[in-house]
Order: sequence, then structure tokens, then C-alpha cells
Amino acid sequence: MAKVLVSDPIDQAGIEILSQVAQVDVKTKLPLEELISIIPEYDALMVRSGTKATQEVIEAGKQLKIIGRAGVGVDNIDIPAATRRGIVVVNSPEGNTTAAAEHALAMMLSLSRHIPAANKSLKDGQWDRKRFVGAEVYKKTLGVVGLGKIGSHVATVAKAMDMKLLAYDPFISSERAEQLGCRLVDLDFLFRESDYITLHVPKTPETANLINAEALAKMKPTTRIINCARGGIIDETALAEALKEGKIAGAALDVFDSEPLGESPLREVGEKIVLTPHLGASTAEAQVNVAVDVAEQIRDVLLGLPARSAVNIPGLNPNVMEKLKPYLQLAETLGNLVGQLAGGRIDEFTVRLQGDLATEQSQPIIVASLKGLLSQALRERVNYVNASIEAKERGIRVIETKDASTSDYSGSLHLKARGSLGEHSVTGVLLEKGDIRVTNIDGFPINLPTSSHMLFTLHRDMPGIIGRLGTLLGNFNVNIASMQVGRQIVRGNAIMALSLDDPLPDDLLKEITDIPGINDAYTVML
Repeated sequence: MAKVLVSDPIDQAGIEILSQVAQVDVKTKLPLEELISIIPEYDALMVRSGTKATQEVIEAGKQLKIIGRAGVGVDNIDIPAATRRGIVVVNSPEGNTTAAAEHALAMMLSLSRHIPAANKSLKDGQWDRKRFVGAEVYKKTLGVVGLGKIGSHVATVAKAMDMKLLAYDPFISSERAEQLGCRLVDLDFLFRESDYITLHVPKTPETANLINAEALAKMKPTTRIINCARGGIIDETALAEALKEGKIAGAALDVFDSEPLGESPLREVGEKIVLTPHLGASTAEAQVNVAVDVAEQIRDVLLGLPARSAVNIPGLNPNVMEKLKPYLQLAETLGNLVGQLAGGRIDEFTVRLQGDLATEQSQPIIVASLKGLLSQALRERVNYVNASIEAKERGIRVIETKDASTSDYSGSLHLKARGSLGEHSVTGVLLEKGDIRVTNIDGFPINLPTSSHMLFTLHRDMPGIIGRLGTLLGNFNVNIASMQVGRQIVRGNAIMALSLDDPLPDDLLKEITDIPGINDAYTVML
């Protein structure tokens, strides 16, 4: 049975899901040395923000197939190291969306109305109304940096409060921004014109210290900043100085460059700043949501299924994944088939999406096709994470094409592999109920369901071939489950495809090719 290590506290609902398919060990607050010493025996690791899945941890995890982060951020996981090892890294991009957005809005309102300071003052026995005169957000300009799921939710609620919305996001279209009621602008304009600025971006080399002394100098004295995204996006020393000197009106931070927050100039600012200990996702509902989401993905991967929110699989975001999931199995099966037919070294691999499939995102299908292509050579070493890397390292040139005009089926996939032993191609479709059907092999039309053991022959279309092959297989006690013949012209070349109940004995293939009229034969295991 597979083993899962849960190294940070997660909701019991997640533990119960994992327990369906694995032995689950919950061991929290492990020292790094102990984590490294025990990780080799586990197939999966589930963390929150406490555990650091470093390169050293990942390299020690010889059996690891997946690392799951019960939350949005994955900056505590060495993604490149996991990708090189073929380990899937998943998160829960939507599980705490509402919680994080609501906390950002709560921080904005608390900052505007001095709620934390007023609360403390009253509990200290004071009644000082004049000291806590606040500011309204109504008709004020909110600058949203990052219009992802959380930023979009904040924008939607802020619009309902009749705020004016500016947004900066280089990866979003003007049309999408307009749907949210936002005006897309550059960062300098947003800094200059916003009364409130809320940050909703990950920490990357591009966003590190995005709010620095230079940016703060561009803001109005009445500007207030909210950060419930990631620590390190704000230069905390520069922010503290700007608040002390009155260059901006206030700030509300839930995340910090180093956590837990230790000695920091932010602690010395006073009532102009609101600080909370990384509470963005800390609602009862969010804790259940992220635990269930990530546990389900770990369960699926351990069962051999793809994850819906893998952060290190190209092109596989959750929405795309859900829509294309049936086609990924088609792509993997056809890739496996054409790889075995081609044999030897593959130099060039063409993936052509046809018909309605040509309108879909191609990268996930290419990745699944490559996984199938390389599966016989690499076995368990290749997966959705490292398939593209393995193909590149083997010098395989991958060509992507699309042909929306093909109309034999609503959508079909054509794969062609060219290598040291020649060139082979297959075309397949996905029927209702997810059934895979091969419709063409090497230019020969066919209508073939796939099976575990298959035999393909290239032969002359002449009387007696099928009978001789059937007799030979019968003599070796090999049972034929189904058979299809594809040909282009009568008495010309043809292809025969047989589904077998049993694997073909190794020494039988030569006897098959010795049958007069059979030019070549291939066995395939799917």
C-alpha cells in the first residue's frame, strides 16, 4: 500500500480521503534532518506553509510521486527540483479564494476606520471618538495589483461598494478587466492615482520588493496599502519609513518577508499599520476546502490519474484540465501505440489536433502524447511532469499542428513518429462514454478499439492470409478477441490489427512474418 506523509496540520476531511488509498502518517513540526531521513519511504507528501520541501528533501524522496500544498502558494516547495525528478506538485488555487479575498477587504475596512486601535482603546477604559475619525471607501479609487481569482473577487466586492477600480495585470485582457469593472493601467499610474492599493500577486523575481521606496514616493499622502498575498512583495523597511514620515496614510499586512514576524520596523509604526499573523486562509471553511482539494489530487495521482491543479505540468490549469481530461487518455494511448510501432530512436514527433479538437489548448495534449510515446522506454520514470524534459533531452523534435477542417469526426488526434526505424502514424478519436477508437494506422483506415495485447501486420491483400495467421495463433493457444483489416485498394497493401486475450510468445513474431504475403508484424502492449 502507498504511504503518505502529512507534515503540517490539515483538516481531518483530507486525512480521511487519503486513507482510502494509502497509509497516512501525520508527523508535524519535523526537523529538516528527520524529514530527510524518513521521506524515502513515502509515495506522497502533503504540506501547508510550515514544511520546506527543499531540493535536499525532494532528492531524498526516492519514491515520491506527488507533493501537495494545502493552499495557494507553493513558494515553500522547490518546483524545479521536483520537476526534474518527475514529481507532481499540486496546490489548491481556489480552495481559499473567498477567505483570502474577504480578509483583504476586512483589512482595508479595518485600516480605514481604525478598528483595531479603537477596539484596544475602548478595552483600555477610554472613550476617544475624535482620535479615531476614519475614511470612507465609497467613491475612492482602489488599485488592484493582480486580477487572478482572489484579486477578481476583491474587485467585484469593491465595485459593489461603489469604489472606482484600477488594475495592473500583464496577463489579463482588457475585456476581462472591463467585465470586472476595472480599468487596466500601468503600475506607475496605479501608484499615483490610487487611494487604496491591494496586492494579489505571487512572490517572484519580478514582484519581489514591488512596493519599494521609489514606488512609495509616487503615492498620495492619503494612500493605504493592503497586502494579503505574499511576504517580500513590499520592502518592509521602506514601508515603515514612509508611514513614519507621513508619505502614505496607512498599511495593513497579513504576510511578511520572514514569518513568524520577529524584530521588525513595522512593529514601531503605531496605529497607522494593521498587522495580522497570516490569517488570509484561516477560516473553518477554507481549511476544509484546501484539505479536501489537495487530498483528492494526491489520491488520484496514487491511483494513476492526472491531478487537476498541478503547478509544474505545462498548460494544465484546473479549468483546462477538467475540460481536456478525457482527451489526455486518448493522447497517451495513441502516443504509446505509435511509439511501439516506430520502435528505436525517435527523432521527430508530430502532434496534430483535428476538427473541433483544434480549437482546444494543445499543450496538455502534447504532454500526454509524449508521456505515452516514452512510456515503453522509460516506464515509471516518465509522467506528465517530466515528459517534455525527457523528450528534449533525447533530441526529439516536437511539431504541433492544427487542422480544424478535418470533419470525419467531431475531433480527432493524429500522431506521427519518425526515427531510426522509419515512420509510423496513428489517428484516434474519443467516442461517447470515453471509449477510444483508432481510426487510421499508417494511412490505412480502420475502426479499432484498443486492448492490452495487440498484433499488427502489414501484408498484401490476398486470399488466405487471415486464415493462415489465425491457424498459426491457434496452434500456439493464442486467442483472438477481435480483428480489423484496413486497406486502401483491393489486392494492394493492407494492415491487420488483432486484439489478443494473451501476450504473444516472443518466438512467434518471426513465424508470422514468414507467412507468404506478410511483410512485417508488430506486437503492442497498452
